[in-house]
Amino acid sequence: MKQSEYEWVYLWAAVEPASGESVAMITPTVNTELMSTFLQGLSDTLDADEHAVLVLDNAGWHVSKALQIPANVTLLFLPPYSPELNPVERLWAWLRGHQLSNRIYADYDELLRETHHAWETLDPQRLETVCACPWIERAVQT
Repeated sequence: MKQSEYEWVYLWAAVEPASGESVAMITPTVNTELMSTFLQGLSDTLDADEHAVLVLDNAGWHVSKALQIPANVTLLFLPPYSPELNPVERLWAWLRGHQLSNRIYADYDELLRETHHAWETLDPQRLETVCACPWIERAVQT
């Protein structure tokens, strides 16, 4: 028997590569409203004197005119076809390779629980290591 259908869980995350600080959200789908919710959640974690720059690709829900972007968050869009420049892409690969791939989940609830568990196992040191990005490190030093 071959499985020919899929259910998806989406893990949204923002990681500060220099410290491993992070914020995440898990949803069953992606859209502009959820992106606005994620950005507001990120904004709410920042101190009054902090500003976040979030590196993103150009997915439709990232660039929608209806997207609500908090004043203390700036979106930095990558050039097309350049996921290697996004530190969080390394994290997705690490999670797939070490936590979530090559498994059969009994149902959607198990997939959701395991995704949450995989995120919870990540400590700041792991996030710092996995999301290390030379171009950001060079920019911070100059």
